[in-house]
Amino acid sequence: MAKYNGIKIVPKVEVNDKNALAIVYTPGVAASCLKIKEDIQASFDYTNRENSVAVISFDYEKSLERAVFLKSALGIDAYPFEISSKDSEKIKLVTENIEPNFGAVDLSLMEDYVKDTEFNVNIPVLKGETESLKEFFLCVSKNLFMFSFDKLTGDVSEKSLQLRKMAGGVIETELSEDRQPKPIGIVSDGSAVLGLGDIKAYAGLPVMEGKAVLFSRLGDVSAMPLCLKTQKTEEIIEIVLLLQNSFSGINLEDIKAPRCFEVEEKLIETANIPIFHDDQHGTAIVVLAALLNALHLAEKSIEEVKIVFSGAGAAAIAVCKLILAVGAKNIIMFDIDGAVYKGRVQNNFAHEQIAQYTNLQGFKGDLKDGIKDADVFIGLSAPNLLSETMIKSMNTKPIVFALANPTPEIMPDIAKSYGAYITASGRSDFPNQINNSLVFPGLFNGVLKHNIKKITQEMKLNCAFALASIVSDGELSPNYILPDALDMRAVKTISDNVVNS
Repeated sequence: MAKYNGIKIVPKVEVNDKNALAIVYTPGVAASCLKIKEDIQASFDYTNRENSVAVISFDYEKSLERAVFLKSALGIDAYPFEISSKDSEKIKLVTENIEPNFGAVDLSLMEDYVKDTEFNVNIPVLKGETESLKEFFLCVSKNLFMFSFDKLTGDVSEKSLQLRKMAGGVIETELSEDRQPKPIGIVSDGSAVLGLGDIKAYAGLPVMEGKAVLFSRLGDVSAMPLCLKTQKTEEIIEIVLLLQNSFSGINLEDIKAPRCFEVEEKLIETANIPIFHDDQHGTAIVVLAALLNALHLAEKSIEEVKIVFSGAGAAAIAVCKLILAVGAKNIIMFDIDGAVYKGRVQNNFAHEQIAQYTNLQGFKGDLKDGIKDADVFIGLSAPNLLSETMIKSMNTKPIVFALANPTPEIMPDIAKSYGAYITASGRSDFPNQINNSLVFPGLFNGVLKHNIKKITQEMKLNCAFALASIVSDGELSPNYILPDALDMRAVKTISDNVVNS
């Protein structure tokens, strides 16, 4: 009998084309999120939560050994954690806040420290020995054999719901005879999920599962969703630090601004593993790569063009900073309160900081007026904000990146009909998908391969230029400014340029 020494987190289905990507990730995943937002119990139907158990102890190796046993003996997808504190209140903080991901928590390896602790959760918590583990955990494993996406019916959302309900989510664990690197933790508080906003941790889990699929499928990286109930900055930071020895790195995801800035900065400062906020920096890398190629086609210079942003959240500000770093000089950002400018009453600290380098003329109007004569529109905001009049008021050969997900600021085909020269969106069912999946799998592949402890600005810039260069001048066209989301050249290119920076 094989001796298992490791656990990998793997997809339950193959994602080999854009159709599958749309069903497993965006835009299809939003349907499951909304179902769970309506009813938290639906998280057991549309994710692998029903068969997932967290095994927590003070020693990662002991947790891993226990998790291997639960998988091999009972078919339970068990996830090993190491917690760095024996304080019962710290254990309670972690256990209660990771609840949205699991059907049960196994604390039996810490029995002496938790036996008298009451946990405010709605799932079983094992604090010692039990006669029947299977009956205690009540886990249910769902597996798809010889599955084909052709069996699904309806539109993308309906197909996504069918798949997740049949399969019990889209990820599971797999035992390995070889040692495996610790997983990447995909940490979210559910406060800024896709284009869905603050839908909370339970409803955000399908997105993090989809993200884990892409980590595995594209980057050969094992990644664990970890949606936290708390939305308090200090508690998110504390939980990650308490559990950091469980991971090879942390991918922060879908945390609202400005909280995300504080969380990332503090973790980079204090954690001993690499921290990367994908909504900010993954987005920035892929948008810059797309913009470089779009401007090349339009025969325009980044130093001379006027760029307007719809949205001034985490992703938009990160994109703006990276574009500024390569020479952009004329940028105006807009949010729900209009143009962002120095001293604006509605500014948070991140707005005030970016206003020092943007909107240098002090424009104070709205997007409708501010977009006039712009060369580039970058939308990271909300659906259906861009009109025909606005596009037609832009400069010649307008470039429109409408990246709100799942519904963009304007649909790419409609933007084209209004005169846009190049359009892009976050969707896989249109040309020029600008998707973080071109970045984060390769980036963390490189981080693990080369034992990188900190991801720098230079690395991000190098990755953006390298990603843009994958599309040759002969291939470059208004409908092809980036490699496809599943193009494996992107993984190697990004991985190589992380280490070469």
